[in-house]
Amino acid sequence: MATFLYRLGRFAFRRRHFVALFWVALLTLAGVAAASAPAAGSTAFSIPGTEAQKAFDLLEQRFPGMSADGATARVVFKAPAGEKTTDPGNKATVEKTVRELADGSEVASVADPFKAHAVSKDGTIAYASVKYDVSGMEVKDASRDALEQAAQDARDAGLTVEVGGDALQSTPETGATEVIGIAVAAVVLVITFGSLVAAGLPLLTAIIGVGIGVSAITALASTLDLGSTTSTLATMIGLAVGIDYALFIVSRYRAELAEGREREEAAGRAAGTAGSAVVFAGLTVVIALVGLSVVDIPMLTKMGVAAAGTVAVAVLIALTMIPALLGYAGRRIKPAGEQRGLRGGARKNASGKPNLGTRWASFVVRRPVAVLLLGVVGLGAAAVPAASLELGLPDDGSQPTSTTQRRAYDLLSEGFGPGFNGPLLVVVDATAADDPEGAVAAVTDGIKGLKDVVTVTPATYNTAGDTATITVIPGSKPSSVSTEDLVHGIRGAGAGVRADTGATVLVTGSTAMNVDVSQKLNDALLPYLALVVGLAFLLLIVVFRSVLVPLKAALGFLLSVTAALGAVVAVFQWGWLAGLMGVEETGPVMSMMPIFMIGVVFGLAMDYEVFLVTRMREAYVHGERPSQAVVTGFRHGARVVTAAAVIMMAVFSGFIGSSESMVKMIGFGLAIAVFFDAFLVRMAIVPAVLVLLGRRAWWLPRWLDRALPNVDVEGEGLRTPAGGRDAGTGADEGADEDPDADEDRELVRA
Repeated sequence: MATFLYRLGRFAFRRRHFVALFWVALLTLAGVAAASAPAAGSTAFSIPGTEAQKAFDLLEQRFPGMSADGATARVVFKAPAGEKTTDPGNKATVEKTVRELADGSEVASVADPFKAHAVSKDGTIAYASVKYDVSGMEVKDASRDALEQAAQDARDAGLTVEVGGDALQSTPETGATEVIGIAVAAVVLVITFGSLVAAGLPLLTAIIGVGIGVSAITALASTLDLGSTTSTLATMIGLAVGIDYALFIVSRYRAELAEGREREEAAGRAAGTAGSAVVFAGLTVVIALVGLSVVDIPMLTKMGVAAAGTVAVAVLIALTMIPALLGYAGRRIKPAGEQRGLRGGARKNASGKPNLGTRWASFVVRRPVAVLLLGVVGLGAAAVPAASLELGLPDDGSQPTSTTQRRAYDLLSEGFGPGFNGPLLVVVDATAADDPEGAVAAVTDGIKGLKDVVTVTPATYNTAGDTATITVIPGSKPSSVSTEDLVHGIRGAGAGVRADTGATVLVTGSTAMNVDVSQKLNDALLPYLALVVGLAFLLLIVVFRSVLVPLKAALGFLLSVTAALGAVVAVFQWGWLAGLMGVEETGPVMSMMPIFMIGVVFGLAMDYEVFLVTRMREAYVHGERPSQAVVTGFRHGARVVTAAAVIMMAVFSGFIGSSESMVKMIGFGLAIAVFFDAFLVRMAIVPAVLVLLGRRAWWLPRWLDRALPNVDVEGEGLRTPAGGRDAGTGADEGADEDPDADEDRELVRA
């Protein structure tokens, strides 16, 4: 592989006009496709195989006019102090608002609170249910404006009015912190390279890669039913890995220049060595993201595949466009150790003092046991809150108190009880029952006898009379354990009804869906871990030609991801530093968070493992002692890995400013996970373990050594005449010389 990538790097360096034109053309094409594509429609949230989803599908068949997937809104009215909504003046205001709402072009129905018995017992709070023909993401701005205007008119008349439901759903905003994250990345790159030109290359290529990826997602959003969160996460991960991959290749290029190689030769060798690490690091991220499909939640699968596609683009750009841009930069990029001064003069770092990475590695070599114990204990302490992890799906109750959705949620809880915001919809399929009405009555009576049930509405039948729906109002809030127990209780009672009457009882609604999602994710966790960790373990065996190094990498990942989950629980569930993170409301952690973090963090953790340990492996293969190889790896790689980690943390932290709680939580979780993994696991635990293992770290059974392909990540083939040119040969300082036609044909054959 190193030889092929070496030739590819030299080809891109010499054919830089062609390579740059290709990527710019691809970006333009993707941008035009995104601009001309139809707007994304509804983003269906389906959980195949769950009881809640089966009930939803049954409703679509048996109640075709119900618009089960249509947007809803609850307009909540509260009378002034000392008054009731049933007072003549207030009642007239509510009825006028209902008439205004009913005039909307996309409104399917509006329930008058005084006819639908939607008034609290004390008469102070009432609500009107609005049903739309289209989903929340498809509601037009005009309809949202009409909804908000009707609420404002009622406020002007003296009532307190708030609006809940998904009709006000809109695309989340990330805020200015995303830009700040990119700015921090730029500063880190300038400090690392000491040159604006060298720092600009990773940023430029990362932005182009993300532009292509996000434009493609936007172009396909309507066709593939991709939500807004998909492009946000693709941007988050694409920026982080795109900058990091380019950073490693540019850093290796400068190191090759420092060894006296000409620029074209240095570009080829950078692509052949650091580029090989980029390929395998990218493969681990892609495996982890695509592996999310085993969970069988379509939304999660689409998010993973879209982000994986963006990562693949980042790898290809790093391998081709970076060498091309290095050709354009010419002498403006200096060898490692030589930096351009602020006034244009060059200066050498000739102090001879070991760099910080060398000093730290030397310390670890002297005190491996102490460093290992400190790292493990520190991560273990951070992981303690993970034992209290509570999972749930976000609803209006998790919104900031400044939003009208949250205030509507609180008013409904005040007037009708905490369980009113999470009603359970029980669907009774009585097609196989001899007496459908008797079966439905038995279900209703059984539910009334269950604990924590406040209200059971009369059954509503479909036209054929063979299917009925029953709404159950729990006594506890939607995310409580009591409500979850009630869901299981209804399903358990339904099993008895089916045995007696033949009728099938299904429970759905947002609360039941949450219960099913959590169960499905828990069931998929072990198979997902086995698939992702297993495939990556095999891949790393090929890269490092070792059994213990990949095993150590996987165990280190488990430490860092558990500690990161502990930090997420501490901030978003317990409320530690919640104000600093902009978390206005604590609550259960999003159900998808653990498995999503495992997928993404595993891929990113393997990035640092590959980048740092391949340098150690390279030194060991070339004759250094194991402990000396650890120091050599840190001397060449620690500064760059540190910069890469800081950049990735900055990019992920930029999404903490998002208005959507899921994006905010993922941004924080990934940022803290990168911190734990890069600075505690890869920089402390990994070298300590390698020192303690000594030569055993690089042990591989002979039969396995013969069976594995030789991918030559260390670039050993480049040290022979067949693999590449000797140092000192190559192109002249980035001039536009004519390419060697024979070598171009050799590249094509490779």
